[in-house]
Amino acid sequence: MEDIIELLQERNADVPVPLELPDDDDLVEIEEQILISLPDEYKEFLLEVSDVICGSLEPATVADPQSHTFLPEMAATAWDIGMPREFIPVCEHAQGYYCISQEAQIFLWQRDEGLVDEWPSIWNWAKEVWLES
Repeated sequence: MEDIIELLQERNADVPVPLELPDDDDLVEIEEQILISLPDEYKEFLLEVSDVICGSLEPATVADPQSHTFLPEMAATAWDIGMPREFIPVCEHAQGYYCISQEAQIFLWQRDEGLVDEWPSIWNWAKEVWLES
């Protein structure tokens, strides 16, 4: 996990207005807004690397309600188009969303096919998908 965090931070793009990292209070507010608990591994991901901009994917963020990647808005959209409510979106995908289960497994959910791929953890997904995007 630490090596993946380092890789992500090394590849973080310089942008005029960088993203901010959330704090624990932000995560509590997000859980209250989406009415579902965030798995501990996902909380750690959000606290450590949700300010990283790299590759072509844009994972959900929780520090800026005005962001197009703001988790409550992403979740509302994902659930509205049919993603099962027990999953939390972590990143939009062309045909659906990468999402996380309460057991902290990552899945690719597609509108027409449902769950089509999986990774054992968000760190595996970050290494195999996000860093390669």
